[in-house]
Amino acid sequence: MTKEKTYSEAIRSALYYLLKKDKNFHILGQGVNSPWYVGGTIDKLDKLYPQRVLETPVSENLISGVGIGSSMLGVNCLIIHPRMDFMLYAMDSIINQGAKWNYITGGSVSSSVTIRGIINRGGSQGAQHSQSLHSIFGHIPGLRVVMPYSPKDAHDLLIASVNCKDPVIYIDDRWLYDNKSKFKPNYNLKLKNIKPKIIQKGKDVTVVTNSYSTHLAVQANKELIKKNIFPEIIDLRIINPLNISTIIKSVNKTKRLLVIDGSHDQCGFGNSLIGSIVRKIKVNKLKKSPEAITLPNTPAPSSKILEGFYYPSIKTVIDKILVIVK
Repeated sequence: MTKEKTYSEAIRSALYYLLKKDKNFHILGQGVNSPWYVGGTIDKLDKLYPQRVLETPVSENLISGVGIGSSMLGVNCLIIHPRMDFMLYAMDSIINQGAKWNYITGGSVSSSVTIRGIINRGGSQGAQHSQSLHSIFGHIPGLRVVMPYSPKDAHDLLIASVNCKDPVIYIDDRWLYDNKSKFKPNYNLKLKNIKPKIIQKGKDVTVVTNSYSTHLAVQANKELIKKNIFPEIIDLRIINPLNISTIIKSVNKTKRLLVIDGSHDQCGFGNSLIGSIVRKIKVNKLKKSPEAITLPNTPAPSSKILEGFYYPSIKTVIDKILVIVK
């Protein structure tokens, strides 16, 4: 049945489905017994399934290690880190353990945990509570990294992540939580079959995005079409492993490329993506050099005024595309 849901409601709906369908599915994390801490995405699920939705201590490495170890023993786990910044405490468990066991055991042991990291920004949260670390996880072989933009993908790809036999980093963004759309759920997707999605066909410039950056591109497009400029917007959805075949076809058509990404400029995913693309195309056929909109190479400010300069906006995207296509 097609229903309208917000992004956060879509996540909750997916988790309810998983808990109801699979008695072996567990959710562990900080704030899961709070009605607001994880944006309403666990609302009342801890009351419906008190033995399987478990509030945990503030110990990121411990929680992640428990989830990874449990998955190796056959328990299906989702671990929630309500502020992605503090997943840094869990890097040994995630990168040295979770990402490696399928490989080093030749697939005889499956570390099939799903680790959900939530991006928080704005509201003067400052340098230690505003980071998106997807560039780090996208660098690690053995991890699948999922970054949904739409409520439908937030729902469907979360179910696919939990059902995947590989360890998955599922990253959602609080700035998307109130976005609404109607969709018909798909409960049978396989992550290995998911490719970048063209969500707006166009001819003037290829705009490659993920997560909240896709929202910026979609909103900017509403103004650009009034100026007879038609971007082709491609939502990556999964950044590791990365499939760029759709992007290559689009860039060969539009002859222009803009990547919008929520990581920093230096060593960030956005610039890495541009490098992957230009190695696969004849750059002398491009009408303009590839461009990127990223975060500056500074920690996030606490000042609300400075945040307005720090984070890309719809206007940032419009202005950049106007320069590219002129």
